[in-house]
Amino acid sequence: MDIKTDIIPIRQTFAKTKASHQLNLEAICVFAAIGFFLDKDTYWKDKVVLPPASINTLNDFGELIESKPWFHWYYSPRPISFNDALNEFTDLFETIIMEQNQDKKVILPLSGGLDSRTQATALKHINAKVFSYSYDFKNGFKETDIARHIAETCKFEFNSSTIKEGYLWDVLDELSELNMCYSDFTSPRQMSVFNKYKSNGDILSLGHWGDVLFDSMNLPQLTKAKQIEIISKKIIKKGGLDFANNLWLSWNLEGDFENYFNTRIALLLDTISIDDTNAKLRAFKSKYWAPRWTSINLSIFEAQNPISLPYYDNRMCEFICSIPEEFLKNRKLQIAYIKKRTPELASIVWQDQRPFNLNNFNYNKIPFNLPYRLFQKGKRLLSNAAGQTTIQRNWELQFLGTVNEQKLKEQLIDSNLEQWIPKHLINHYVDAFYNEDALQNAHTINMLLTFSKFHQNSKHE
Repeated sequence: MDIKTDIIPIRQTFAKTKASHQLNLEAICVFAAIGFFLDKDTYWKDKVVLPPASINTLNDFGELIESKPWFHWYYSPRPISFNDALNEFTDLFETIIMEQNQDKKVILPLSGGLDSRTQATALKHINAKVFSYSYDFKNGFKETDIARHIAETCKFEFNSSTIKEGYLWDVLDELSELNMCYSDFTSPRQMSVFNKYKSNGDILSLGHWGDVLFDSMNLPQLTKAKQIEIISKKIIKKGGLDFANNLWLSWNLEGDFENYFNTRIALLLDTISIDDTNAKLRAFKSKYWAPRWTSINLSIFEAQNPISLPYYDNRMCEFICSIPEEFLKNRKLQIAYIKKRTPELASIVWQDQRPFNLNNFNYNKIPFNLPYRLFQKGKRLLSNAAGQTTIQRNWELQFLGTVNEQKLKEQLIDSNLEQWIPKHLINHYVDAFYNEDALQNAHTINMLLTFSKFHQNSKHE
């Protein structure tokens, strides 16, 4: 049997191997450090994920015999003008949007950024029937205000929700089944509104990965060693290296984690034959990060409605490979497209550049943004003085506070996680999170919770 995978697969496809059924401890250490598995790795030595953009041959027992790539990421910029590139993007993007959503009522999650705003532009242009929604954190930045403004401008239906503290504990079992413990549980904020908007449309249009394809890291040409350093800094989470090192030592694995990790990254980089540093790192992220991190929690959306992802389309990936890097810097193509089709959307605040918009974000620097920054600092000081903390991250609402702390500790104890991960390590990181530095240790707490659910669920394997 042959299975062909997309350039960026929407979901993981698993296959068996002839290895013994044992935990892949080296791969799990990587997962602990970066929050996703690399390449074909899974929790088990005898189980792999089929690689992207490949034709995979499986035998009658479901074992992977070979994988042959049908697409290689490349960088061959054509000698075209920016206007020509914009016209090509316009035609391609709107064609994809039309094909994916024609004759359907679209559910569009809206943010204050550019990817969903670009989708809104295309959906408005093709006169699609759209229900949109957004959510923000309790006591956090009101991202829903920007989303509502976009929806009203496009004349879309709109609803907003507030992510509340402690919702995680009621949905944890279902969430662990949906993402199969291949991601932490506080990153997918969409679980906070699971099934709330299921009946509001026929298909979910999702903007994942547009921010990577349509931007540049603005790096000079770098050596391979520097590229490895950049990738490591980008993907290793705060506190993740310490956690991975401690797991490696506690499991008495050969060598040391950092050498193992850097060697893995070097080998994966070698699979991409691109000279340009920015294009190569974009390809690396698209090949190894998107399928094993971004795609994992698409299962939450897909459990509610069919999903479509315009930026995942194979044609969009191939288009990016032929566009001059200069045209992608600072989101130029997306911004130009929005200005071209719906200039009124360009005047709405861009969340990453607030209080500026798509027309004047180049002024988001000293001294032009100083009044806004001082105003925001004053607001934070007043809130803190009143005992109200500004929420910026989901884990703050799910892990902090007496009730959440109790729920977390119960989960770690009830799962018998100490049968797998030394008890002193669990206690050390829980204590550090609650009594020393929550931000530094939040990722590790996320991973411990993920491992606890995996440990519970794996008893049935």
